[in-house]
Formats: sequence, C-alpha cells, structure tokens
Amino acid sequence: MSQTSFAKTPPVFFHRLREVTEAYFKENNLRKTGNGRLYWKTAILLSAMAGLYVLLVFFTPPSGGVALGLCSLLGLVVASIGFNVMHDGAHGSYSSRKWVNEIMGHSLNLLGGSVHFWKLKHNVNHHTFTNIEGMDDDIDIKPFVRVHAGQKRYWFHRFQHIYGLLLYGLTYLFWIFYNDLKKYCTGKIADNTRMKPLDLKEHLIFWATKLGYVTVFLVLPMYFAGVVPTLVGYGVMVFITGLFIAVVFQLAHVVEQAEFVDPKVDGDCIQSEWAVHQLATTANFATHNKLWNWLFGGLNFQVEHHLFPKISHIHYPALNKRLKQVCAEFNVGYREFPNLRSALWSHLVYLRRTGIA
Repeated sequence: MSQTSFAKTPPVFFHRLREVTEAYFKENNLRKTGNGRLYWKTAILLSAMAGLYVLLVFFTPPSGGVALGLCSLLGLVVASIGFNVMHDGAHGSYSSRKWVNEIMGHSLNLLGGSVHFWKLKHNVNHHTFTNIEGMDDDIDIKPFVRVHAGQKRYWFHRFQHIYGLLLYGLTYLFWIFYNDLKKYCTGKIADNTRMKPLDLKEHLIFWATKLGYVTVFLVLPMYFAGVVPTLVGYGVMVFITGLFIAVVFQLAHVVEQAEFVDPKVDGDCIQSEWAVHQLATTANFATHNKLWNWLFGGLNFQVEHHLFPKISHIHYPALNKRLKQVCAEFNVGYREFPNLRSALWSHLVYLRRTGIA
C-alpha cells in the first residue's frame, strides 16, 4: 500500500510562517531551544518526583487518604515530566547540545516507555500524517473509542463520551505494558508503517529500562510498603498520569471542527500543503493560563508545536500572536479554545456525535 502524501503545491503559507518565526528569534537574539530555563524546570519536576517517591515508599503517610493524594500528585508530576522534559528532548528542542536532548528524551524510558518507539510514532508519523487514518498512531484507540467516521462503529460507542475519560486513565498502563511490546514484537508503528529492525543497543535499552521501571515502581515499593498498598497506589498514579497525557493530546486533535482524513475515502494524496493540513487538524486551548502552560509544557499550544516541533515550548506564547496574524493574512483557519473547560466540552461533544453517527 502506498503511503499517504500531500499535494505538491508551493508551500507559500509555510514559508511566510517560517519567515515570521525566524524574525522573532533574530530580533530578540534568542536560541530556539530551552537550555537554561528548562534546566530549572527539570530540576523542580525531578526533585518533586524523587521526594514523593521516597515519602510514599520509605515513610508511612499519616492516612490512606493522604497516601492516595500523594500518589495522585506523583501521577501529575510524572505526566508533567513527559510534557516538559521528555517531549522537548525527544524533539531535539530541549537543548542546543544533542547529547543533552538524548538524555532528556530517555527520561521516558525511566518512566516505563520507549523513546525509540516514541520518536517513530510521534515525531515521524503523528507530526507528518496528523489525523490520517492508518498512519497517525496517536488517534488509533479503536475499537474502544471511535474518533472519526472512517472507523468502524460499534454499539458501545454511543456511550464513549461517558466512559472516555475513565478509559483515558488506563492508557498509560496500556501503553507501557502492551503497546510498546506490540511494536517491539510486530515491528510496526501504525497499521501501515513498518520500522527498521532494532540494533543490539536498542534491544538492550528497551529491556533494561522496562525491567528497571518494574523494579523501581513495583518491586521495591512492594518490599518496603506492602503488596496491596503498592498496587493501589501504583494504580492511582498511572491512572492520573494516563488521564492527563490522554486529555492533553485529545484536546489538541479530537475536537469539533478538527479534520480527519481516511485514505480509503479521500485518496492517497491530501490536497493541501503540509502546514495547512496541520492547522486543519490541530487546536490550541487555555493559552493564557500560566499554570496549564507550565504543567503541560506548552502542549496546549499545539498549533505552534506542530508547525515548529524543533522549537522549545518556552517560546510558544511569544510566537502565538505572530502565527495568528499570518493565518489571518492567508485566510487559514486557526482553532483555539479559551480555556481547558471549553476544549474538554468540545471533545466530549465530538465523541458523542461520532459515537452515534
């Protein structure tokens, strides 16, 4: 099967976007990477994770309620490390030094995932073929959730707007213990995308970090805190992590008015330039909320991120207005929800509509 491609139209729109972006960095004498500003953020997040882990595993919280609250907070911190540290590192935008990016990207392995598979499924497939059925692995959560009309509909999809958030809480657990192993065994990133065989180094990293994760987050806590408290606490932590990760990415691409492409219906060539396709399939939310900006690592600025993934998220707020102006010049739609609540509502409305139609 041939890969879906984009029409060979002159990328005038993207040239203008890039021109405006380059001007911003030149005028302000800035690097495109995060560097020092991200080092402090990383130190805060990693210290918070280590402190919460030590408190939960080696000390006894005063009550079960406090313990569950700390586990929930740990889940949020883990998700935030993924958003801020791993994500920029894996895209090569964390630092101007390649080896620093590699280390920060591999923080995902310490948290149970595989940065090697992530780069293939996210950096390559998702960013190139956003919301394209069979190519974008990030929208492939079938049969549990139907995200566009090209996917098969089952009777239970009429309730997906109700059970969706509960299901999202299981995605992190499913990801690190099933999806990664499936990719490892099948050699496929998405339905229509095979990857190159792993070399010896990647095999060793994959298994060493998977076993290390199980040891740190399950075996040691079971030994020091007990089996049942560990299973309950771990369940709460991964649920919160999965919920935040899934919601942030779903609100960026699975909302009202976001477009989806099914090659079986629309053909193998998308009739727009790549940048126009990114604007049609991506949305921002809560860009003026400083707390969400900090916790989500700028991933609520998904438009800026999809257009310029090699630029660190710390620059997205400044680029936001400039890119909006270019979109207005070219009459290209720009989707942005004013807050988290409105984006979440749009997502649930979209799930309900897709589940019954």
